[in-house]
Amino acid sequence: MNQDPFGNRNPQSRRRGAGGLRLWVLVLFAGYAAYYWYSNRTVDPYTGEEVMIDKGLSAEDESAMGLQAYREILGQERAVDPDAQVARQIRAIAERLISRVDEVEADLAAEKGVQPRNFAGNFEWQVSVIESGQANAFALPGGKMAVYTGLVPIARNADGMAVVMGHEIAHALMRHGAQRMARGKLEQIGQMAGAASGMDAGTLQTVMSAYGVTSALPYARGHESQADEVGLMLAAAACFDPAEAMPLWERMAQLGGGQSPPEFASTHPSAESRIAHLQSLQQKAMGFRQKYCGQGGGAAAAG
Repeated sequence: MNQDPFGNRNPQSRRRGAGGLRLWVLVLFAGYAAYYWYSNRTVDPYTGEEVMIDKGLSAEDESAMGLQAYREILGQERAVDPDAQVARQIRAIAERLISRVDEVEADLAAEKGVQPRNFAGNFEWQVSVIESGQANAFALPGGKMAVYTGLVPIARNADGMAVVMGHEIAHALMRHGAQRMARGKLEQIGQMAGAASGMDAGTLQTVMSAYGVTSALPYARGHESQADEVGLMLAAAACFDPAEAMPLWERMAQLGGGQSPPEFASTHPSAESRIAHLQSLQQKAMGFRQKYCGQGGGAAAAG
């Protein structure tokens, strides 16, 4: 029997025992991750795909988080007078988009053979315009929205603004924030498993970096493409011109001198990919516009 002079067991035996323990730790973490993934699956009515959203996160909880974030942002930024012309124009665009949410969800759900969920039925919509040079906008769970004045010259017209605002509304309707939170929990489980298995910090960082490029970033880009599609249908159904989407994103691509990271290293599709995708959706979008706005396309847009 291999023993050291002091009667301790062979160090190799201890290493084998530690390796077995680490293996069981990994198995337990993997089992919990699989359980979490399977038990929190739901069908997205806009895409017909199964997505992961923590069932412990209610619509009320999401709305409360959205409201808190909205108040914090407005507490730090300077909002435009609600009676100012730009604020009234942007609210009017939002109202038209919001008025078509239920119809667009029902149409897209029927196309995928699933039932609409009307998740946004209890949203308390509110739109603010923020004085800032940023060409940006957002929509939070619960229906809290903001548009930065820097977006106005880039949008150029109501149709371009509707494309951006429809995209942001789509993120809230599709619960992309809740999906990212659930995925974040799985990522934390993976990091804990790596640490518990004895993986050194450098190796763990390398693994997480590879995961980011091969999984996390494509996942984020997928959300952007989904929001582009649903937002475009929403804008078209609200009688805006979906053809304005391509020149809008051409102008967005020119911001900052046209410099942007390569698509594989970004959370967003490249301008070229985005424009090509929006171009491919034009026929479908015009079908929505004709259905809800008649032959003239913009007849219902007056007022």
